[in-house]
Formats: sequence, C-alpha cells, structure tokens
Amino acid sequence: MLGWFSLDDDAPPGEADRILARLCSGLADAGLRLAGAVQQNTDRGADCACDMDVLVLGEEDAPIRISQSLGGGSSGCRLDPGALEMAAARVSARLAGAELLIVPKFGRQEAIGRGFRSVIAQAIAQDVPVLLHVPPEQRAAFAEFCDGMGEPVPPAGLVEWCLDQVTGVQ
Repeated sequence: MLGWFSLDDDAPPGEADRILARLCSGLADAGLRLAGAVQQNTDRGADCACDMDVLVLGEEDAPIRISQSLGGGSSGCRLDPGALEMAAARVSARLAGAELLIVPKFGRQEAIGRGFRSVIAQAIAQDVPVLLHVPPEQRAAFAEFCDGMGEPVPPAGLVEWCLDQVTGVQ
C-alpha cells in the first residue's frame, strides 16, 4: 500500500522525477484515476541552479514554482517550503476518488513533518495506495515514518506494482 523506490548514486540528476512523470503518463493513459504530483526541473545553464516546479496531476497547466532564486554565491536551500505546502494542499483536495497517489519524493520537508507527509498519511487512511521516491539521505526518516509499512519497489517494477495495487493482485 506504500511503495517506494530509490536510485543508484550515479543516476543522473532529476532521473526519479522523469521516471515518475513517465509512469504517471502511462498509468493515466491506461485509465487509472491518479492523484499526486510530479516535479519538473528546468535547466538554466552551467552557472545557474535549475528551476523546480511541481505539477499537480489534473492541474498540469498551473505549475507551482517550488524553488526560489537566492542569488549568486548563495549556499542555502532553494526550496520554497510555502510553495511546497501549497502543492500538497492542492493534491490533498484532489485525493477523493483516486485509485493511486503519486508523490515526487519523501524529502527533507517530509522528514520534518511538512510537505507531502500529511497527504501520504491521508491517502493511507483512505486506503489509497501511495508510490514515491525516497532519496538515500532520507531513508532513515522514511523508515521511521512508515513504521514497516513501506514496500521497496525496483524502478523496473513500478508499473506492475501500481497496477497490482489498483487491481488488488498481490
């Protein structure tokens, strides 16, 4: 009911986001009722950090910019936590009737109780299966959060896992 995947350390930046975007597209084409979001990164060149947008499924024409420009030489976190909270609220509002929730990742915000964490809990409480990416640096926090409920899924098995969850095949 709570599936997660991770990638090798040598995976290209943004690969998990691209995997989830392709997965969502394929599952939607197959007729599944999805809720959730995917992250889309836009490269701004070698001297600039990428722009990060969250696309809420069903509202792809209204992306939410979750990165903020901190200026040259800055080293702080570029994430705009307020924008991430807005994205989570919009996903929460679309959860009713969904067969599956897709969340971009269990990141630092989720590890401290913010971001998509409450939406994940809401989906589980409503018996909606959840799939998300868990970066290596957040595995311990995720393990504590899911308390043994998480099921690791190899990236090559994501489609099958999602379909199994929706059809009830185990």
